[in-house]
Amino acid sequence: MANNHTEQPAPASQRLPRVILATTAMLTFISFWRAAAIVLNDLASSAFYAGGIAEQAIGPSAPWFILAVMLFAYAVSQMYLESCSMFVRGGVYCVVKEAMGSTLAKVSVSALMFDYILTGPISGVSAGQYLAGFLNEILEYLHRTHHLHARIILSTNSTAAVFAVCVALYFWWQNIKGIEESSEKAVRIMEFTTIMVVLMIGWCGYTLWVRGGHLPPWPRPSNLHFSKEAEGWLHASRLPELIGLVGILVAFGHSVLAMSGLETLAQVYREIQHPKLPNLKKTAFIVFIFSLLSTSLVSFFAVMIISDQRTRLSFKDNLIGGLAMHLVGPLPLRLAFHAFVVVVGTMILSGAINTALVGSNGVLNRLSEDGVLSNWFRHPHPRFGTSHRIINLVVALQLLTILLSRGDVILLGEAYAFGVIWSFAMKGLGVLVLRFVQPGPRDYRVPLNLRIGRYEFPVGLGLITLTLFATAVVNLLTKQIATVAGVAFTLVFYVIFTVSERISRKRACEDAGLDQFHLQPRDDLSPETLDVRPGNLLVLVRDYNTLYNLEQVLKIANPKRQDVVVLHLRLLKRGSSGEHGLVPEQLFTFKEQELFTRALNIAEKSGKTIHLAVAAATDKWDGILRAAQSLQSSLIVLGRSPSRSVNEEARIAGMAWERLPDPKPQLTLEIHSPTGREHVFYLGPHAPSLTPKEVELLHRIWLKFSDKLAPEDVHHHDIVHFALNELENEFQNGRQQDLLDRLKQHLQEIRQGRNPDE
Repeated sequence: MANNHTEQPAPASQRLPRVILATTAMLTFISFWRAAAIVLNDLASSAFYAGGIAEQAIGPSAPWFILAVMLFAYAVSQMYLESCSMFVRGGVYCVVKEAMGSTLAKVSVSALMFDYILTGPISGVSAGQYLAGFLNEILEYLHRTHHLHARIILSTNSTAAVFAVCVALYFWWQNIKGIEESSEKAVRIMEFTTIMVVLMIGWCGYTLWVRGGHLPPWPRPSNLHFSKEAEGWLHASRLPELIGLVGILVAFGHSVLAMSGLETLAQVYREIQHPKLPNLKKTAFIVFIFSLLSTSLVSFFAVMIISDQRTRLSFKDNLIGGLAMHLVGPLPLRLAFHAFVVVVGTMILSGAINTALVGSNGVLNRLSEDGVLSNWFRHPHPRFGTSHRIINLVVALQLLTILLSRGDVILLGEAYAFGVIWSFAMKGLGVLVLRFVQPGPRDYRVPLNLRIGRYEFPVGLGLITLTLFATAVVNLLTKQIATVAGVAFTLVFYVIFTVSERISRKRACEDAGLDQFHLQPRDDLSPETLDVRPGNLLVLVRDYNTLYNLEQVLKIANPKRQDVVVLHLRLLKRGSSGEHGLVPEQLFTFKEQELFTRALNIAEKSGKTIHLAVAAATDKWDGILRAAQSLQSSLIVLGRSPSRSVNEEARIAGMAWERLPDPKPQLTLEIHSPTGREHVFYLGPHAPSLTPKEVELLHRIWLKFSDKLAPEDVHHHDIVHFALNELENEFQNGRQQDLLDRLKQHLQEIRQGRNPDE
């Protein structure tokens, strides 16, 4: 039923709707270039420490295993592509839970958290090592050139630890404020890193051309020289030396941290713009090529240029810095390049710290949404709206790790590999199990699938998972410190997750699985308050089960040209206390939270940005049109009304448009059906949409008149103008009822046999 009111409309100042803007971290989407930059801020940073850690453990054949790991990383990225093709939030927790249940999912995410907690310390300490190494080179240079009496040498581990603490605290404050390391900054960092890599490849190539060099020893079991710590509990059995395959796996396991950071692919997938999966494929390929050329070549150049292993191992904590000082050329020029390496290293390693903090924040938020962690952890910061309690927890654990390690990169690297390999292994097993549990179609599958009859055997995915688990098991036996620390950490976090989940269930948290929104009260809507451009698309949503109109709009919307505003109206009874006395909690209830969470999920799947708002109004169409007028929208999109026909809805919209204050905007109204059909109406004066029969009738009348009035020049618009004037004259000259009866009869005749929706 139409809601018609005979009372006079209230003054505009009283009818301006109270507005709540709802913002969250997941509202913007990025290109594949920026996504690749974010991943490389984590993955490419391993080039600064992976080679030194691997050679310390397995000897000068390490570069070959670093190369093997980087090639294998591309295979692992294909596994991530498949998981993301099934789930927008395709991280390890979501995949393992879907495949093997919540218990193994909590174990897997506990191992992943160990990885994230250690990413910050190892990146910060490594950056500090490069800085301390460079300062020592400068002090040594001043001692030789200026004949200083006292020789000052900085303690590299202590300096690195202090530097790492300072950087961790800096990014803690940045994330508390919500000013995260943006994709734009990540791109800038990778631009400097690319310049450094190109200069390094060119200069190292020139050095080898001048001096000559030899490739590292081939990766045969006889060329592997394990340190006592590298063999761990296998040292007494001497299996790595006796059984070649075991030795190869041990060496591979000590190099696997070179692909740490690859799990960031699952995190950035949520933020990649449309088309999401093709853009993720491009991201994975860019990441593979860059890391292959940087991480693996650094290890090869180090062995080939710094031929003495003892000298080379003295730079194990700042391998690229040592490489810079052993290139051909004058010392001041080498020092300048070393300084550039330190600057770039500090930038990218610091970026890795922030990426780890953002990633762990995202993982723990996901657990809180799923009811594993209490909503207490997601409590928004009273000023900045960030999940400050999660950030505080992660940074506190990172600072504790830095202090316990005392700035030892080798120690951190050994422990770091535990979380890396086990999170990969559990993710691979989850994707493999889903091939059999959910055998339906996928947008992407890991290549190398063998089909025999009705059955498909995922050979490629199986080999990837087998390699990951074999490496993980060998690492358990060879990395004593990592095993003890990693298992203890995983168990502690698993217990925390389990206890928290039980408490959450007892309290029956009704908003588990829902996004948390930062609410910003406003007096009115405007393009400035919502940060949208004029000409935007205004999509009205009322129920989370009827969001088909938003889905259909996002399929065709071009975010580069038009913004999409999602608006929910809270209709208030007339004569109530008035919308101006409402507080945010009255306008944004559990219903709005669930509605906007579903809307965000749709936006994430499409990879397109939406802007969210709730507005109060006393009349549906008055509120909609005033919102469109204030936002300078060009299109209003609704779903089908459960109580009104499409034409009745459009008629009421047109009447409400007439009541708008001047200047009235030109608006297009689209009403969508669940089947995908859309009905288009134009509000205000507009050119009518004529059917072919109506055009034919107009042309037939024009022919008759133009023939009778010749040689007068008569056009089609003259006929229309004349007919409308005659109709208006008859209406004003007492024939109103006759015209209305004839028009009503005409409409009934036209609609006979036509779909009521038309």
